[in-house]
Amino acid sequence: MNSDLSLAQVRRLRLQNQRLADDTRIASAASVIRDLCALQSQEWTSAQLAIAARTKGITHDDVRRAREVDRSFVLTWSLRGTLHLVAAEDIAPQLALCGERAISGTNRRYRQLGLSEIIRANALDLIGEILAKDGPLIRAELAEKLGARGIPVAGQAIHHLVRYAALRGLICFGPEREGDLTYVLLSEWLPNYKAREAVDETLSIFARLYLNAYGPASSADFARWTGISAKRADAAFAAIAGDCAVCESPVGAVSLLKQQIQHLPASEAAPNLRFLPRYDNYLLVYESRDFMVDAVYAKRVHPGGGLIRACVIADGEAVANWKLEQRRKAARIVVSPFQALDKSLPPLMEAEAARLSLFLQRNLELRIEEA
Repeated sequence: MNSDLSLAQVRRLRLQNQRLADDTRIASAASVIRDLCALQSQEWTSAQLAIAARTKGITHDDVRRAREVDRSFVLTWSLRGTLHLVAAEDIAPQLALCGERAISGTNRRYRQLGLSEIIRANALDLIGEILAKDGPLIRAELAEKLGARGIPVAGQAIHHLVRYAALRGLICFGPEREGDLTYVLLSEWLPNYKAREAVDETLSIFARLYLNAYGPASSADFARWTGISAKRADAAFAAIAGDCAVCESPVGAVSLLKQQIQHLPASEAAPNLRFLPRYDNYLLVYESRDFMVDAVYAKRVHPGGGLIRACVIADGEAVANWKLEQRRKAARIVVSPFQALDKSLPPLMEAEAARLSLFLQRNLELRIEEA
């Protein structure tokens, strides 16, 4: 089955499937994480704002409660060896698919830091013992206890040790303590957690879930997002080819699940605007960002060095950067447009700022700078 998609349709479908269209917003942080398979979260504050962009009627306290009390999702290293929020039921299969590849991809850095395989194995045992006895612990506390037992923890060593332990399924982040996140044993945080073996069937299931959340997309997009090899990504897409439609678009050949073709958004859909935080999934899960930003402004989204800036997205296109300025008595959203804004956009920004105020439970002023 082949058909053509316009650039507007690619954008609208991706907004729709990522819960960024107005009629797809939901009132559950847990459902957002489950629907997205995983939410990029190397910045905890940005992750919460990414949830805010996809939900309605909840606050940042609700997000914290879902993670710390309900434990419906977990903060840990998973896809590409990077921090994500992952639904509790998805932790085991994701680690099985991505954990070992992320670890092997870090071998050179382990050597540079003097973290041999033996040292890492010893650290793994000690982290398990320490957290079983004294957890939850913040990083400095865990580093002190490991260092006292002869494990190198200076510089980035402690970061790579806890990341290694998380990718091996031993630990995850636990409760927040006075602004610091703690580490806990994953098996204690999620008593039903059981490690799994990586199997091809799991990969094809994951590919289907990926298209459901991020389609239209290619196998190259899937490989980039997960961190698996291009060969495995191609095999996963081939395994579900019977359930997919291949479409030609301005961004190349992309796949959709057949049921998604039946729900192509109308070209006259209502205007859509979101304040997306740094490292939002919409900004980084695809191999190319050409679909959502003009080449002239590409550096405003991705200036280099792995940084993905916060963007205002209008109908799926990046039109401005934005930042949240926190002050003791006041806070404001400052928008920096790429070019002169269409007159329809400021009212949509006001509405989005009001929704973000409700989520953060504080008044936010909106300032729109001149292009």
